[in-house]
Amino acid sequence: MRVTEMLPETGESADSATDAGRAWLTARYHRESDAYVRVNMVSTLTGSASGGDGTSDSISSPTDRTVLGIIRRDADVVVVGAESVRAEGYVVPRTAALAVVSRSGRLEGHRLDGADADRVVIVVPAGVAPAVPAGVGVVTAGAGPDLSPAEVLAALAERGWTRVVCEGGPSLAGQFVAAGVVDELCLTVAPRVGPVTHPVLPLTDEQPTTVTGALMDAAGFSYLRLRVDARATRR
Repeated sequence: MRVTEMLPETGESADSATDAGRAWLTARYHRESDAYVRVNMVSTLTGSASGGDGTSDSISSPTDRTVLGIIRRDADVVVVGAESVRAEGYVVPRTAALAVVSRSGRLEGHRLDGADADRVVIVVPAGVAPAVPAGVGVVTAGAGPDLSPAEVLAALAERGWTRVVCEGGPSLAGQFVAAGVVDELCLTVAPRVGPVTHPVLPLTDEQPTTVTGALMDAAGFSYLRLRVDARATRR
């Protein structure tokens, strides 16, 4: 799939299905920093985080999946909410750890293919005794009973995971953005319209951002990178 760079206005393009095209995309998504927090999501034009089947798969694209892999390879850990694991199923990333955030500590019925306790953890509040499947480690964050994004990030940093990408779902991603701990939003916008059952970022306040990169592919999908301008100091 041919992808063209719209911002910066280089007009350059590449085929994301080739090695050269993937290298071209990698250069655009690479972060030099040793510590950052990204949110990576996909949305319809009407702002839905899922398609008619209730998952993000039906609004994704081959290029979106390529970008997903690139962003994961740049990160230490992928952070996701337990409800998203239940709804979508999760294959453990090949190159990053996976941290599942759960206030209840319950992962019954959750599919985590390829789990390894050194790379797959559930993050729970203090005082919660989680029931986890084999191959999943446990990380305790905060004093309980709730988990703030800052507490989750602090617990992950203790394991040396400081290059973080949050993949949602919408509720968790919205909490991260609202808490002011996110450096960058990576948003794929699919050329789809329809009802919005789950808004991609359920926010109550505006979050100032600056577009730092924009790509578009031949199927009409756009790939935005936005710097979050009013980023709070992490605690």
